[in-house]
Amino acid sequence: MSMSIFCVSLTLVLSIFSGTDGYFEQVVSQCRFSSKDLQGIEFIHSYVFNKAEYIRFNSTVGKYVGYTELGVKNAEAWNKGPELAGELGELERFCKHNADLHYSTILDKTVEPHVRLSSVAPPSGRHPAMLMCSAYDFYPKPIRVTWLRDGREVKSDVTSTEELANGDWYYQIHSHLEYTPRSGEKISCMVEHISLTEPMVYHWDPSLPEAERNKIAIGASGL
Repeated sequence: MSMSIFCVSLTLVLSIFSGTDGYFEQVVSQCRFSSKDLQGIEFIHSYVFNKAEYIRFNSTVGKYVGYTELGVKNAEAWNKGPELAGELGELERFCKHNADLHYSTILDKTVEPHVRLSSVAPPSGRHPAMLMCSAYDFYPKPIRVTWLRDGREVKSDVTSTEELANGDWYYQIHSHLEYTPRSGEKISCMVEHISLTEPMVYHWDPSLPEAERNKIAIGASGL
């Protein structure tokens, strides 16, 4: 699973209010990088007034660019002054200097999901039974949950939620399979995540008592 671009942002907000009308000035510094070798790393410094960006420095462009009349005038002046030299040094001084810290504390962290396979009441539909496969407290966000019947992937009568944020850096996801039971069949839930060295398969055993069936990670095995 590939990791999407991670954007580090430091924001300074200055606000001036007069009566009921307010003015909002925002300065945003961003380091954008997508790999440990820091190829394509980019530093962006933006100036925003009342939600409208009026000037930006981009290390890839190598100069200030204005987007409003005031921004264009400032860009012309700053590109000829000491401001530009200061911005050009931020890629090395700010972004590359802190990249290892961000990777080690955030991007390289992985947490295995806790998986629960359980029987739930089906909605009124074509099938009399429904299973739910839930993965809890995993990080990072990308995950794949699929259903197997006798070892073959099931694509029909399957519904899944998106990855849901817990609000504490971790995520959860729930997948449902509606089905009509067949004698002797094996139904399994397969979970794939970057924290796992191999896909994990959780087998449903309808012969167990209800309390035992709904325990976490019943019959887990690696592929």
